[in-house]
Amino acid sequence: MALDPFTDEPRRIVSGHEIGQDLSMLSIDELDERVEMLEREVARLKEARAKKESSMAAASAFFKLGQA
Repeated sequence: MALDPFTDEPRRIVSGHEIGQDLSMLSIDELDERVEMLEREVARLKEARAKKESSMAAASAFFKLGQA
């Protein structure tokens, strides 16, 4: 656990990120970690979207072949 330099109590670190949360208590390193995590998630979402687009295009092409 990371410690807040202004108190003796340990600060709770959340492994995930909540959209819109207060970022004022995060260190630069913690902000960098969040950015990296969110960039990986964006890449994963884009990959999933591309796969769905590919599947949809293949299905569309398949069904259009059967129509005259």
